[in-house]
Amino acid sequence: MPIARSELMTLTQASELIRLKQISPVELVQECLSVIANMNQTLRAFITVLAEQALNDARKAESEIMSGGWKGQLHGIPIGIKDFYDTAGIPTTAGFIHFSNRIPDKDAVVVSLIRRAGGIIIGKTNMHELGMGTTSVASHVGSVRNPWNIDYAAGGSSGGSAAAVVTGMCYATVDTDAVGSCRIPAACCGVTGFKATYGLLSTVGILEGEPVDEFILHVAHGAVMCRSVEDTAVLLNALSEKNQSLEKEPAQQHIDKPYTIERRRARIGVVRNYRASNEVRDVFTKAADMLMSLDYDVKEVDAPIEPNVDLPQIHNIRAEVSRTLFRDVDVLLLPTTTDITPTIEQALSGGPTSISAENTFFANYYGLPAISIPCGFSGNGLPLGLQVVSQMHNENTVLAVANDFQQHTDWHRQFSNSRL
Repeated sequence: MPIARSELMTLTQASELIRLKQISPVELVQECLSVIANMNQTLRAFITVLAEQALNDARKAESEIMSGGWKGQLHGIPIGIKDFYDTAGIPTTAGFIHFSNRIPDKDAVVVSLIRRAGGIIIGKTNMHELGMGTTSVASHVGSVRNPWNIDYAAGGSSGGSAAAVVTGMCYATVDTDAVGSCRIPAACCGVTGFKATYGLLSTVGILEGEPVDEFILHVAHGAVMCRSVEDTAVLLNALSEKNQSLEKEPAQQHIDKPYTIERRRARIGVVRNYRASNEVRDVFTKAADMLMSLDYDVKEVDAPIEPNVDLPQIHNIRAEVSRTLFRDVDVLLLPTTTDITPTIEQALSGGPTSISAENTFFANYYGLPAISIPCGFSGNGLPLGLQVVSQMHNENTVLAVANDFQQHTDWHRQFSNSRL
């Protein structure tokens, strides 16, 4: 059963203590490394742990901050990087046995941005092999186990990230989301998982130089996981602020910055054609009812959860689909997953996509920003997620509505009493 653990601070809370010099980056890293030492052998959340490098970086951050050189809210914060993203001089394997000795010589763009902001990279998180699955049970270092019950899957493909954040192995992770790869494990493990508008967060440096699946090129989005929507806004600002200049591409248009959680009037469309078991449906209905009590304009709508446009043509119509879909509503509300989380045995026998992406994939297809936030528990004691989706470049409304939910609930403040 869930227990409230106030000692697991959010990124935003830890950052403020660092800024006030009430806690040291070295202390934070040491605490995270202690959790990793105690839990990672069982959970398999990390493929590579960078203990010595992280401690050295934390000492450097501490020195900078003590001398008045605080860089911002990520300075001194321990962060995990999904093992999809290249890290210079550090193995990047994507959970694939044949990449176990693959060592890039250059950081991915988002990794460079984390370093620039003063973030402490504590390790590379485990994932479903090559990102080709929604369960994270297939990896060359072993299956990621759900911290709420280690007999169950963590979701995928970013399962290691979700397990790491919910147990306190790090404060946030940088991930990818191609069919729900960030939002699904966030829902399964009870953390906040956000994917941005297509192209807003750079995907340059994902297995650079390796053959690329054309499908991934069209639907892969940058994503993050953390413990709150407030933390998500911090990460989004850091990762989107400079990526165009780093890549030497023209600045994107219509991007509302800085990203905030400020409450705003919004019209909510409660999706009625989502896919879900009765158990998921009951939890979702209670979550939606709570939001409806907060003075939003609410109506039921259908969403295009079964995309019917040829993938190579999708870039040409995304903007129009986005405008049409959100003409009468500002956000869509639907469950993240369709059923309760399977056991690892069920996931292994059910195939790489045995956790369905039916409720998440349309947001990738149409390039829409989307977030999954904890909204309750299934009968087997595992978390379930509520998904908020909006039109392209409308990140702030997604964050505002999701944050409003978290301000009136405590699901995101409950962490696993793991049977380790």
